[in-house]
Amino acid sequence: MRLNREKWKMSGLKRLGAVAPVHARDVRNSVWGLGFEKLDRNVFDPGKAYDKVAALGVKWIRIQSGWARTERSEGVYDFAWLDSIVDNLVSRGLVPWICLCYGNGIYDEAAAQVFGAVGCPPIHTEKQRRAWHDYVVATAARYRGRVPRFEIWNEPDGRWCWKHGVNGAETGEFTKATAAAVREGNPEAEVIGGVICCCDFGWLTDFLETGAAASLDAFSYHSYTPDERVGLGNFRRLRALVRRCNPEIAFIQGETGTQSREGGAGALREGAWTPERQAKFLARHLLVHFAQGVEINSYFSCLDMVEALNGKVGDRGSYLDYGFFGVLGAEFDAEGRSTGEYAPKLSYRTLQTLAAIFREECAVEPLPFRFITGLHSPRIMRHDDSGEELFTYGFRKPDGAGFVYWHPAELLTTAGYESTVSVEFAGVEGEPVLVDLLNGEIYALPPEMAETDGKGRCKFLHLPVRDYPLLLAFGNFTGEMEK
Repeated sequence: MRLNREKWKMSGLKRLGAVAPVHARDVRNSVWGLGFEKLDRNVFDPGKAYDKVAALGVKWIRIQSGWARTERSEGVYDFAWLDSIVDNLVSRGLVPWICLCYGNGIYDEAAAQVFGAVGCPPIHTEKQRRAWHDYVVATAARYRGRVPRFEIWNEPDGRWCWKHGVNGAETGEFTKATAAAVREGNPEAEVIGGVICCCDFGWLTDFLETGAAASLDAFSYHSYTPDERVGLGNFRRLRALVRRCNPEIAFIQGETGTQSREGGAGALREGAWTPERQAKFLARHLLVHFAQGVEINSYFSCLDMVEALNGKVGDRGSYLDYGFFGVLGAEFDAEGRSTGEYAPKLSYRTLQTLAAIFREECAVEPLPFRFITGLHSPRIMRHDDSGEELFTYGFRKPDGAGFVYWHPAELLTTAGYESTVSVEFAGVEGEPVLVDLLNGEIYALPPEMAETDGKGRCKFLHLPVRDYPLLLAFGNFTGEMEK
């Protein structure tokens, strides 16, 4: 992807190179993921996306099982479409995890009227429940050894995905039954539940009172909010409540993302989004959740595509509701299918940069630091920012350390925040560089900005501050660099 380096350069700093991308097959351990959803409704061509997704360096790919696409006659499963997706992902070093969904019109008259049978859980008759059980067992068994994790339904606390009326207790019982079916088909599989988007305590309490958390290995959640501070607060409250019922449960951030333009459909659609704001959103939100120790940290989504959550069978216009969440851009044909070259956006490079740096043995670890206040900064013609308002996270690798920071200015009301800050560290070693995490550019720090005593104590004067994450990296924290 070509970037306008003049636009993105850090004034006064010498560019050394850029973070080198990694391919998924060269990644051993990573929490980074990407959404590859909606192929149950056949809304894009995965063949044009596989190589570009693998070149991001993410590891986990969320796909949807598509019961209605797989079982078109009672008791007869045609997994060919899903086999192709799973095999193409695995062959490129990616690890798919499957969200088991949605309904099936051959067992449910209501589901037969909904495009993709979205939001029609098979819980109303014994025949529906038995058919779902058999399908889940067959799916888990078929992908044993290729798909290690199965997720139960999608956003059941949202009326678009539990259309007859959201009900935490109902979802809890459904979750327990589905978890048992997954393990019947594949005793080795990890089971993920929750998959919530609203963080409603009433719904969640009803869900947990069924004992559903005890049947799960991990609890997943979705986070759509312009302000990452809101998403962080929601997660911390959610984690505290769920772990009261299962102290050992892991957490997965299964969807967060935003649009790259105005006028889209789906979450956050009203905002004045641009490709630059989308990339900033991606970096800020994903790093916040990464720092909480989630096991998978997934961006939604790979590609611009129809939302297709409330479509009606036979009414094409009801599902031509385009969402522009993708790190790859698309055009659309008359049927609403994503077409074109699937071109990378700025957010593609941002995700690629995060995936390349924060992988393998990368641990979240606070670094000993303090902000230096009261220094006049020539760049902004006043004192440095105090640093108190910044988001800051420390990280360690066997051969380096990293310090990420940004100013959490409102993305939709500011054209871009720029300032400076001075900071002192102890216990860090190695030559420091500054990395722009939006585009992967790496910069040297001139002598007048960096002071060190050779004992792990150093000062950095008037470092640039932006409204997106910058990384101060020590040692070999950034990995390979390309010129």
